[in-house]
Amino acid sequence: MYAVIKTGGKQYRVSEGDKLRVEKLPGDAGASVTFDEVLMIGGDKVAVGKPLVKGAKVTAKILTQDRAKKVIIFKFRRRKNYRRKRGHRQPFTEIQITGVSVDGQAAAAGGAPYRG
Repeated sequence: MYAVIKTGGKQYRVSEGDKLRVEKLPGDAGASVTFDEVLMIGGDKVAVGKPLVKGAKVTAKILTQDRAKKVIIFKFRRRKNYRRKRGHRQPFTEIQITGVSVDGQAAAAGGAPYRG
């Protein structure tokens, strides 16, 4: 059983037990978070939203709030004495999916993946 959720302007295909890094979410480590923007549920019974699946929710637990490795931005123009160096660390939230539910009932596990 899997679901496609939308968070932080991106879409993620998740199953129960998956760990993933998403754009920063409010909350401390150990807190629970619910994703209501479920675009698709797959498994035994496939449900595709128009644009969202009604009554579907994905719950997750926040594992850590951290920042990614530093990205160096270096601008350079040859022969013009122009150099600019800047660094950036993007904040992220690492979550673990704890459940996928449709209409308040936990979705059944198993089934072949949807290959539409």
